[in-house]
Amino acid sequence: MIDLRYVKKLIEMLDGSSVDSVEISSDKGMKIRISKTPQQRGAVQIPAPVPVAAMVPAIAPVARATPAEGVPAISDGEAPRPEPPKSNLLEVKSPMVGTYYGAPEPGAKPYVSVGSRVSKGQVLCIIEAMKIMNEIEAEVTGVVKEVSAQDAHPVEYGQVLFRVDPNG
Repeated sequence: MIDLRYVKKLIEMLDGSSVDSVEISSDKGMKIRISKTPQQRGAVQIPAPVPVAAMVPAIAPVARATPAEGVPAISDGEAPRPEPPKSNLLEVKSPMVGTYYGAPEPGAKPYVSVGSRVSKGQVLCIIEAMKIMNEIEAEVTGVVKEVSAQDAHPVEYGQVLFRVDPNG
């Protein structure tokens, strides 16, 4: 058996030199010929490794341009669209991938629902990950305005689970 590390090292040495080819024979009759020129009849050739280009995304993200303050926007005939109002709701996001449960056990009353007042440190839900039940606690005090996850459904890391109004 031939050590591939040895063959690769020979290829590297050949690439950096003026030598055109190298031929190695073993006592068991195996013959390897490494050459920069096309293969000759009857010889086994191992091609030199080809460098692989780094993966580059085919489509780059496009930044959306907005006019600077005090500079009028160029209109294409359409009425300007008002920007959506800034939400003062705070998002509670999933800290892990797992299965969302809104109640401590099946059939039980949910920890929180829309309109529930929550305190910092209060349990909002459970996310099961790798057979471990992880309690997700509120990081703010306020009123739950939206529950975005569905019971017993998978959630992703960073997915919004709740929106809480800290002023409510």
